[in-house]
Amino acid sequence: MKLLKSAVAATTLTLCLGSFPASAEVCLGMACMYNRMTPVQGIDATIGQITAALKEIQLINTGGAAHHGEGGDEIIIGYIKEALKLTKEINANDKLDRNRNRANDYLKKARTSVQGGDLNLASEQLVQAEKRFTELKGMIDLTQADRVSQQTNLLNRILDTPDPAAGARAGAIK
Repeated sequence: MKLLKSAVAATTLTLCLGSFPASAEVCLGMACMYNRMTPVQGIDATIGQITAALKEIQLINTGGAAHHGEGGDEIIIGYIKEALKLTKEINANDKLDRNRNRANDYLKKARTSVQGGDLNLASEQLVQAEKRFTELKGMIDLTQADRVSQQTNLLNRILDTPDPAAGARAGAIK
């Protein structure tokens, strides 16, 4: 009986493992939803959506007949929503994440302004969002001075490497 149970278990395991293709990607949690692009690509894609929304507002303001009215507002809101989705791809460090959230606030305010019918205010907020997302590119790579300034005395004690520059501000390091 034990031999029969072992054989059934082995057969079941073999069938289960053999039923999935070997080349399938293994997804764990949120990692499959995001991380399809690098942070720089995410920033560029977000800026592209913001630019498309600004062009749509400009078309409506200049009296583009095909884009005028409620349909134009929905198109703008669609661009803003897509930009907000793309910002989830921008994750490199905590400083970048905080500033990304602040830039997202401008996108959300712009969406609210479009829903309220104030395209001029929405345009200003989208320009601010575009500026802030452009600034994020400079926050992606930490300089060596930033890395040194982030070291702690505890880390230096653990590694037994005394570092007089640890904890110093980036501007103070020469």
